[in-house]
Amino acid sequence: MRLPEPRRAGHYALEVVCSGNICRSPSADIILAAKAADAGLDHVVVTSSGIGDWHAGQPMDRRSAAVLTAAGYDPTRHRARQVDAAALASYDLVLAMDRTHLEDLRALGADPARTRLFRDFDPVDPGGEVPDPYYGGPDGFEEVLSMVERTSDAIIGELVDAPAAAEAAAETGARTDGAAP
Repeated sequence: MRLPEPRRAGHYALEVVCSGNICRSPSADIILAAKAADAGLDHVVVTSSGIGDWHAGQPMDRRSAAVLTAAGYDPTRHRARQVDAAALASYDLVLAMDRTHLEDLRALGADPARTRLFRDFDPVDPGGEVPDPYYGGPDGFEEVLSMVERTSDAIIGELVDAPAAAEAAAETGARTDGAAP
């Protein structure tokens, strides 16, 4: 699956959304941001939010944070926030963790061409959902970590390849978003 074209040159903004912004979406936010930095993608900005405001201002769920810390990520700066419907149009790509979030985002006015399931990019199970580990045990958080890491690798790979694809398209007059020229 290809990423949508950036809205402005030299910048790519990703927003990851789950229910309350304390487990799944902040995990993806932190992992994507770390992998983008490791790949030298300084132009990539990753943020996250939740459909609901239940946890606004709170840190990550301690179990999610512990799994991220054990894997070498730093979850300490995260504070939950609710999705800002007015800001949805500013993102190059909005990634929903499950189909309910995808429907909610589209109901809030997110551009369907720029709003996808996070796991649409998963090389193992494209189009799957990231399950909510909140009500389960430790294995659920480990499963989410595994899904998010491999899917983040695929997304970062697309971002790394995007400038080369855009340059090649410019030379041939082709488009990189799959649309007809």
